[in-house]
Amino acid sequence: GFHGMKSINQIHVKKLKNLVIVQLNGLYLKNVRHLQYCVLLKICILSNNYITNIDALECCTHLVKLDLHGNQIQHLPGPVFWEGMKELNLLYLHDNGIGKLDNVHSLSFCPNLIGLTLFDTPLSLRIVYRHIVVNSILSLKALDYYVISDEEIVEDWKLPEKYKAFSPSFFLDFCPAPRKEPTFEEDIRVVKYIISKINHILAHHSPVVIVQRWIRGYLTRKRFWYVHIFI
Repeated sequence: GFHGMKSINQIHVKKLKNLVIVQLNGLYLKNVRHLQYCVLLKICILSNNYITNIDALECCTHLVKLDLHGNQIQHLPGPVFWEGMKELNLLYLHDNGIGKLDNVHSLSFCPNLIGLTLFDTPLSLRIVYRHIVVNSILSLKALDYYVISDEEIVEDWKLPEKYKAFSPSFFLDFCPAPRKEPTFEEDIRVVKYIISKINHILAHHSPVVIVQRWIRGYLTRKRFWYVHIFI
């Protein structure tokens, strides 16, 4: 009997190892320890559960999108956990009990985080909440419902209306409603679409990006012209 049990477990572990998408939202889930076997996981949707601890996800280093909104998380794992998440682009943490600033410090180790939600948390009620988050997580391009403007990063930089923080041009709701039958291809497409939308907004409303683009164009033309002369 024991050996039979063991082989069943091995079969389960083998199946878990091959999963690239998991959607377990609204299932009264309290722990995520079985997900430690999902080493190839890219999309993980665990919203609206009773989760307090996500340490088991440390093995899921291929995550691109992690949705944990609507849980009971108060403390996030430390820097080492986030440092390993090299592919994580979108992280949804809104509607949780996260309140301490050291959580932001931990998140700052996540090297390629582009979009983050933390609204409806005790942390988001702090006066300088947004300022601290956008200036701690250097890769971040969108926080809550707004793409981050240059004005928020560069101190005391007063910009014309269309480049200002929270101007309608920076608004972007990047919280997609979970679908009944998610497919990996569809979800990855949504992730790519959100990131391209964020980049599109920045390309048109961020003076820094516009200047960078202009300089890059100028240098490319100059290089081309330079090469042209010597051919």
